[in-house]
Amino acid sequence: MAAKARELKNQGVDIIGLSLGEPDFNTPEFIKDAAIQAVKDNYNSYSPVDGYADLKTAICEKFKRDNGLEYQASQIVVSTGAKQSIANVCMVLLDPDDEVLLPAPYWVSYSAIATLAEAKSIIIPSSIEDDFKITPEQLEAAITPKTKLVMFNSPNNPSGTIYTEAEYRALGAVLQKYPDIFILSDEIYEHINYGTPYFSIAAIDELYDRTITVNGVAKAFAMTGWRIGYIGAPEWIAKACNKMQGQITSGANCIAQRATIAAVSAPASQIQYMVDEFNNRRGLILNLLSKIPGFKLNEPQGAFYVFPDISSYFGKTIKGKTIENANDFALFLLEEAHVATVTGDAFGNSDCIRISYAASEEDIKTAVERIKNALS
Repeated sequence: MAAKARELKNQGVDIIGLSLGEPDFNTPEFIKDAAIQAVKDNYNSYSPVDGYADLKTAICEKFKRDNGLEYQASQIVVSTGAKQSIANVCMVLLDPDDEVLLPAPYWVSYSAIATLAEAKSIIIPSSIEDDFKITPEQLEAAITPKTKLVMFNSPNNPSGTIYTEAEYRALGAVLQKYPDIFILSDEIYEHINYGTPYFSIAAIDELYDRTITVNGVAKAFAMTGWRIGYIGAPEWIAKACNKMQGQITSGANCIAQRATIAAVSAPASQIQYMVDEFNNRRGLILNLLSKIPGFKLNEPQGAFYVFPDISSYFGKTIKGKTIENANDFALFLLEEAHVATVTGDAFGNSDCIRISYAASEEDIKTAVERIKNALS
């Protein structure tokens, strides 16, 4: 789909991109200032594999302040983006034929990383009627003697769903019965939250010693290109990730690490202006999409995506093109409405498409109007 969008753009077609998974804001000035100061201070040498000591200390303080989690510096590993953090964890924990439970919808790279680690992904489905959340009963039914890891992502990409403390505790009660299963909690969208009290699953005392908390600065601080992610984990897992990373990329970019100290040390109020703007756009796009027949919507509580169920269009022919699935629908929107979205198949849900509202209000209005006209 991305290749097709580029092809059309190269032909001069005006494509509105609502497919991107990154903020459309610039990095805040106080973070850029920290990076500039790092350059002036001659940070230019290889960094420690697991990150600068003062950055790891700042991350520990962030975990305690924002999540109520107590980590020591020896439990922190800084990586080249949260994707590498997740890959490190999978490479050190998973053996061939281990099973990884993925509550769907899930971020596209989870299943691919599990495959690279020679493990098998087990998809636990959800639907828009359930607000894209799985139940404790579903979780337990998916567990087998081969289950090694379960990956949670809240706020979720692509649905924007947030698990509440009560919901996580109910899922955690199931996992307490299976002490050999590890939990990876991807919290990269933590601060892009529209009012749900945030809860980290590692805050459940009985699960702390087998939970790996993944976070980073890409989304909340508009730093996608700076490539800094990190984990808080049991010390033995952190040490193993350090060894793995040391043979692949070594330490993350030195200037980006110095800038990240400023980011993770800042109160959430420093980036609230971005969250407020995303919230305004959320209301706008939900209102506009609700006027298109056949779009089934829920209200995402975090991140910057909507994940409408468009399965009502399956089997229909529009403008001479037959829509059989979400891939066909996303391609139709690209070719007919000139709007780029992402098929839900990529996220383990074939009834939906992901639409990003990390775009200007003008682009959102124009894109939805194009979609409405193409489907009419």
